[in-house]
Formats: sequence, structure tokens, C-alpha cells
Amino acid sequence: MRLILAATFANLPFGTIYAFSVFLKSMEAMLSLTRSDMGVIFGLCTVMFATGMNVAPAVYTRLSTGAVLLITCFTGALGLALASQAQGFWSLLFGYAILFGLGGGVAFTTAQQIVNLVPTKHRGLVNGYVVGLYPLGAMLGAPLLGWSVELMGLRQTLLNLGLVVLISGLIAVWLTGLQSHIPKANTNAATATNLEANRQQSYLGITQWPLFLRIAIVFFLAASAGLMVMSQSAGIVQSYGGGTQFSIGATSFITGMIAAARITGGWLMDRFSLRQVMTAAHIWSLTGALMLTIWPSPEVALIALAMVGMGYGFVSGSTAGGIGMHWPSAQFGIVASRIYIGWCVAAVCLPVLAGWLFDWSNTYRSSIWIAAAVNVVGIGFAMRLPKRPTQMPT
Repeated sequence: MRLILAATFANLPFGTIYAFSVFLKSMEAMLSLTRSDMGVIFGLCTVMFATGMNVAPAVYTRLSTGAVLLITCFTGALGLALASQAQGFWSLLFGYAILFGLGGGVAFTTAQQIVNLVPTKHRGLVNGYVVGLYPLGAMLGAPLLGWSVELMGLRQTLLNLGLVVLISGLIAVWLTGLQSHIPKANTNAATATNLEANRQQSYLGITQWPLFLRIAIVFFLAASAGLMVMSQSAGIVQSYGGGTQFSIGATSFITGMIAAARITGGWLMDRFSLRQVMTAAHIWSLTGALMLTIWPSPEVALIALAMVGMGYGFVSGSTAGGIGMHWPSAQFGIVASRIYIGWCVAAVCLPVLAGWLFDWSNTYRSSIWIAAAVNVVGIGFAMRLPKRPTQMPT
């Protein structure tokens, strides 16, 4: 429980990256940026986030867990402090996208690896909770950030957020302890465990590598549609006629539903197969995109975008849960960080494209159509994932 609490404090403030859409108009007005510029900033932030996730396994096996979390909270706080003083596109890019994104990525994978070393019968649920911390942070942060921007301005809001990241990170360090270490996976033991895992899964007709690729593709497709919603939800709702307060409330609601979906996706992995959960997730997301296409309005946009985001959330939670079930616990961080490269690629695809299409057409309708097409492809790939009994062989 102590480690789960540490993961909560380490990740929750970084989750405000998913409330980025709250800053869109303020940043555009303050620095004379376009919507496509904002898409690039969000995209690079996720690139650095994925970079941090892949750097993390090399760092947390050499430094103590407390030292790693200490570095990440200082890096994230410094990035937000620099972003608060930005005078143009490049300074904002360096502070928010590079430093804040990098710190969040290292903290995310480190926290996931910590909780996966603890034996549990509910590995899917635990992993779903950890990955759900990011949209949960956005759900809590969106209304507070929106209120703060109106009351104190964008610069002070970013500075205050940096202070929260620092304090919350220090609490996580205290909970884990400065001397705690994540052990390196024993190569021979890991090899033996993989052989056993492959033998247990031989009835599936697959090996670990093809399974990895299939999960990665399905995750990438879901993330493409989901990140478009998360990065620009306030702007999308406004484009369909919603007011400023309604769009901020919509962002909080949407990210809250995504957080719930991530936790639920992990919980479902304790009961169903990857194929069942991920196929249903893409169908759910597709339904939302089609709803908004047929009935364009602010109210429908709220529900539809939540459904698109939830589809991504279900896939994200089930991905984390699936990794915990199909790979040795000591290898969780490495496998997860490699799969999350797809999340990074997704963030620089549809979200950036959606921003460019909005600048060109002043509407998100074509982006919603693209998201629907992506979900159709995702259904096809998800149906190729393996079946397995509700209870995995021991």
C-alpha cells in the first residue's frame, strides 16, 4: 500500500499533461501561437515522455528509487518554472515539452516497476490504477488550472503547478525511501521464466515477440484517437458550440472517464482476454466518433469525446495488465517502456494533424472521421490478439 501511495504522489501532478487543452487559448494569445504550434508542443512533450520511460530502466537499476524520483520532480518543476517565463515558442517548448515531459516519463515507468515487484492476485487492477493516475490528475487539475488561469494568469498558474510537482514528488521520495533499490532482472532467471511463460502459452500458437507487436499496434491505434481528444478536448467542444466554462468542465469530465476506463481496463484483464477487452474498447470508441459525426452539438461532443477517450483508457489499462500477466514482473518496466513508444508516435500523429486541420478548416469534423477510421483498423488488429482462459495457467 505504501508503494502504491508513493506511485500516486509521483504521477498525479504529471498527469496534468492530459489537461493541456485548458492552456490552448491562453498560450496562443500570450505567445502568438497557432493551434498547430500547440499540437507540436504537446507532441514533443509526449516524445520526451516516452524517452523518459525508456531511459527509466537504465536509471532505476543504477540509482536508488528515491534518488530517481527526486531527480524527476526537480526536473518537472524546473521545466514548468521555465515555461512560466517563456517569451516564445522555443522557450515554451524547452520548459514544458522537454523538461516536464522527460521528468514525467521517468517517474511513470519507475512507479510502475515499483508496484509490479509486489506480489498480488490483482495485477491487472493494480496496473490499471497506476496508468489511471495520469487522466485522474488531469480530471482534478483541469478545473483548478482553468480557475487559476482566469484568476492569476497563465504564468503564475504554471509556476504554481511546478511547486505542486516538487512537493508531491518529495512526498513520494519520503514514502519509498532514499535507499530503496529496484533490483536488476537476473538474466538466467528471466530466460527461464520466459521459457516457462512460452510453454504455458504454447496452446495460443504464439511467442512473446509477435504478442508484443500486436499489443503495440492496438495500443498505438487507440492512443492516436485518445490523445487527440485529451490534447484538444476543450478546443473540440468549443468548436461544436460549447462555452469556455462548459469546455473546461468537459475536459475534467472526459479525463475523469478516461481514468475510470484505465482502472477498469486493468480490472477486466483479471477476468477476460486481451482480445475481448481491446476489441470492445475500439468498438466503444468508434461508437462515440460516429455519434459526434451524426449529431454535432456541444452536449453530444461531451459524451462522444468521453467515449473515444474511454476506448483509449480501456486499451491502456488492459495493456498494462496484459504486460503484468504475460511477462515476468522484473521485466515490466522494460516491456512497458518499449510498448509506450507507440504512445509517443501516436501523440505526434493525429493530435498534430488535428491541430493543422483546425487551422485550415476551423473545424474538427475531419479529425473525428479520421479517429473513427483509426478505430475500425484497431478492431481488426484487436481481433487477432490471443484468446486465453479467464484464469491463466500457473
